[in-house]
Amino acid sequence: MAQVYARHLTAAIKCKNQTMRDFFERYWFVTATVLGLVGGLGFQAGNITIGADICWGLSGLVGLILSIRWLIDAIREGALGSDVLAVISLLATAIVGEWLATAVIALMLASGRALETWAEGRAHAQLGALLKRAPQTASVLDASGNPQTTPLDAVTIGTHILVRSGEVVPLDGKLVTAGTFDESALTGEPLPVFRAANTEVASGVVNTDGGVELITTADSKNSTYASLVRLVAQAQAESSHAVRLANKWAVRFVPFALLLAAGTWIITGDYHPAVAVIVAATPCPLILAVPVAIIAGMSKAAGKGAIIKGGAALEQLARAKVILLDKTGTLTHGGPQVTAAVFAPGTYEPEILGLAGSLEQQSPHVVAQAIVGYATLAKAPFSKANDVTEQHGVGLSGMVDGHRVRVGQPATDLPEWANLTESLLVAIEVDGQLVGLLGLDDPVREESRQTIAALRAIGVERMLLVSGDRKTTVEAVAATVGADGFYAECTPEQKLELLRAERFKTKGTVVAVGDGINDAPALAAADVGVAMGARGATAASEAADVVIVEDSIGHLAVAVDIAQGARGRALQASGFGMTLAVVAMLLGAVGVLGATQSAITQEFIDAGAILWALVPPRSRIKA
Repeated sequence: MAQVYARHLTAAIKCKNQTMRDFFERYWFVTATVLGLVGGLGFQAGNITIGADICWGLSGLVGLILSIRWLIDAIREGALGSDVLAVISLLATAIVGEWLATAVIALMLASGRALETWAEGRAHAQLGALLKRAPQTASVLDASGNPQTTPLDAVTIGTHILVRSGEVVPLDGKLVTAGTFDESALTGEPLPVFRAANTEVASGVVNTDGGVELITTADSKNSTYASLVRLVAQAQAESSHAVRLANKWAVRFVPFALLLAAGTWIITGDYHPAVAVIVAATPCPLILAVPVAIIAGMSKAAGKGAIIKGGAALEQLARAKVILLDKTGTLTHGGPQVTAAVFAPGTYEPEILGLAGSLEQQSPHVVAQAIVGYATLAKAPFSKANDVTEQHGVGLSGMVDGHRVRVGQPATDLPEWANLTESLLVAIEVDGQLVGLLGLDDPVREESRQTIAALRAIGVERMLLVSGDRKTTVEAVAATVGADGFYAECTPEQKLELLRAERFKTKGTVVAVGDGINDAPALAAADVGVAMGARGATAASEAADVVIVEDSIGHLAVAVDIAQGARGRALQASGFGMTLAVVAMLLGAVGVLGATQSAITQEFIDAGAILWALVPPRSRIKA
C-alpha cells in the first residue's frame, strides 16, 4: 500500500493542481488512518518527538480541509449535505482540544467518502465515447473509381464515397447504386429497407447488402449522426441529478442536532456537553451505511446481468413509476425471423426449405440469413447453388439440384393456401411454380409480457411503448405485452419531448429503455436511462445509466427489484443508525458521554448499521 501511495503521490505532484486534489480525495483516508495510528503510538525521529495530539490533530485537519470544500460545493449546487455536521464536529472538537475525537471523526469521514466514490465509480457515459464510436473515416472514390480512406471532416458535400457491406453509412447522401440498409438504430424499423438509386440515405444506418456508392449531401458537422450527438449533449445537460439519500436525511437531522447542542449549552452553561452532542450527531451511519447498501445492490445487479452506473442511478431506479419502452431490440428481438411458413399441397416441406436455404446461403442479406437459419433448424438438406443472380430488393435466383429456384418478393397473386399476415412475405418458386411462402417479422420476446407484469407488481405504475416503427406494428406489440399505451412513428426529437412531458407530470422516476442511436437522447435526459447493451456498443449504452448486458428485457424487472431492495436496506440501516445516534446525543447532552466517548460510540453504531446494510434483501423476482 505504501508503495502504491508513494507512486501515485509522485505522479500527482508532477501534474496540475486538479490532479493533486483528485489524489488527496482518493487517498486521504489512508493519510487519516496512518496519522491516527502514529498518534496512538507516538512518533520520534532523532531529537524530534511528535505527540499523539499533534498526529490526531493533523488527521483531523486533513479531513476538515476537504470537508469544508465539499460543503462549499454542496452550497453552490443548492444542496445541504451530510458533511455540514462533520465540519462542525471537527471544528468543535479541535476548539476544545479533543484531538482523539477529531481523528476518529476524520477516519469515519474518510472511510465514508472512499465508499461513496467507489459506489459512484467512473462508469457514467460520456459524450466523448459516443463521438469516438462514430465513423471517423470514409472511403472516397477517386477519378479512377478507387476507394481512398479519408478523414470524415475532410469529406465535402458532393463527394462520391463507397460504403461496404456491414459498414455504417458515415455521411448523409444520395444513392448512386441501390442497396438494402438496417435502419433500426435510427427509425426502430426492424426489417431491412431497400433504397433505390437516387434516394436519400441517412448516416448511422448499416449497409446490409453489397457495396453501395453514394454522393454526400452533408458534411461531418451537419449529418444525421452528428445532430444526434448534439441532441445527446443537450439532454445530458438537462438530466436531473438525484439527491443523495444521505443528504435528504441530513436536511432534517442537521437543524435538530444544532438546536439540541445549542439548548444543551444554554441550559448547562458548559460547552463540553454541547460538543459531545455535535460529535454524536456526526451522521456516519448515513455516510457509511448508505454507500455500503448501494454498493451491495450494484454488485448484486451486475451478477444478474444489469450494470448500474453509480449509486445515484440505483436510488433513482428504485423509485421508478413510469417506464418508456422502445420496441425494436427491447421488447422484440430486433431483427427479422421466420415466424410462419406455408407450402403448396403435395410438396415436401424439408425439400423446399433445403432448396431455398441452399440458394440463400449465397447472400449476405439479413433476410437471407434468417431463412438459412430457419431451414437449418428444420434440418433441411442443403446443396450447392450455381448460376446465382441477385436483384437488389427483389430476391435471388439460381440452379439447385437441377431446379431453377427463386426466393424473393412474390411475383404473382397469392393462392388461397398462401394465407399469411406477417410484415414481410418471401416466396419460394421452383421451376417457375410457387411452392412455398415464408412470413418474417420481428417477434416479441417471450419474456416481454412477464417483465411488464412483474414491473407492475413491484410498483411501477405505467409502461408506455414508444417506437419509430409503424402504428399498426407498434399497436399490436403494445397489446401483446400489455403496455398501458403506445406512441408510434416517433423521431428521436419526439421521443425526447415525450420523455420531458412524462417527467413533468410524474411524481417519481421516469425510466427510458432502448437500444438504438435514436434512443440515446431520451436515455440521456431520463431520470434513469436503460440500454439493451447486448447488441453492441451503441450510442444507447453510452448515454444510459443502466446497461442490460444479457440480451433479455427480463433483467430490467430484476434490476428494479434489486434497486428497491438496496434502497430499502439503506433506509433501514441509516434509520437504525440515526436512532441510536439520537440516543447518544441525549446521553452527551446530560453529560454521560464526552466528546471522545461520543466519537467511539458512533463507531459502534456505524458497525451495526453497516452490518445491517450488508444483509441482502429478499428478491421478489427471479432472473
